[in-house]
Amino acid sequence: MISTELARALRDSGLVWHPRAGDAFRIDRIEADEELFILSDMTVEAHEFSTGTVLGFNGTTEWALDSVAIDEALWHPHEHQLREALGPAFVSLAPGFTVTAVIDGETAAVTAGTAADAYAKALLRILDSLVA
Repeated sequence: MISTELARALRDSGLVWHPRAGDAFRIDRIEADEELFILSDMTVEAHEFSTGTVLGFNGTTEWALDSVAIDEALWHPHEHQLREALGPAFVSLAPGFTVTAVIDGETAAVTAGTAADAYAKALLRILDSLVA
């Protein structure tokens, strides 16, 4: 699982979350950011409204939350979701958790302590290059 700081950096760099079952997220508030939630049809569901997506809690959380707007949630993408988000820019994952990707038209290697972190850091570099 990637860190909260890395998840925030991805969000702030433009990674868009389209909630689906199995997704991990935190409530992005100081008093609630320690708890990790998983979207599930039984406990937390994404509801689409004309005003935006709301994550509805089905009475199973310790604070009895009813719902939270998606912009108050911080998505923690799984390894496979990060690899998927890299799309055609992804070249390979090598031992030692080194992701090779095409970033700004050039092949670059990004190494991290876990495969998920390496994917996330490569994706972050791609997203940041799109803004620069």
